[in-house]
Amino acid sequence: MKIKSQKDFWAGLMFITFGLFFLFFALDYRMGSLLRMGPAYFPTILSTLLIVVGGVVFFQSFMLNGGKVPGIFFRPIFCVTLSLLLFGYLFQLLGLVLGLVLLIFVSALGGHEFKVKEVAILTLLLTAFTIVVFAKCLALPFPTWPAFLN
Repeated sequence: MKIKSQKDFWAGLMFITFGLFFLFFALDYRMGSLLRMGPAYFPTILSTLLIVVGGVVFFQSFMLNGGKVPGIFFRPIFCVTLSLLLFGYLFQLLGLVLGLVLLIFVSALGGHEFKVKEVAILTLLLTAFTIVVFAKCLALPFPTWPAFLN
């Protein structure tokens, strides 16, 4: 059999692998019944559905034409990973506002288009939204500003 759609082939294989992985660990728990679900019931159902969807996608890759898998671009992966590590490491020192500014700007550097004006507007909106939701509405005890400014 010839693979006609590499994207579907690898996506289906990934779904099946993840489904089998989580099904393996879910079977260690008590299943229960439909009326009294145990801790394994929901993960087992989701894992099974993931395996079924993966199987459908996997077998479609042999029948339907599709595109090839594109190459891996390391710059976005590097920039997003670096921004998350910086945010996690510097959060207590910089606070939520400056940490988010750093997170968004470094993440945006990984994109194929980087426009300072657009990123600045996005940063302003996302930071304001995050402050309103997490600091004000949910009243989570995050340091909003750097410790040296308080």
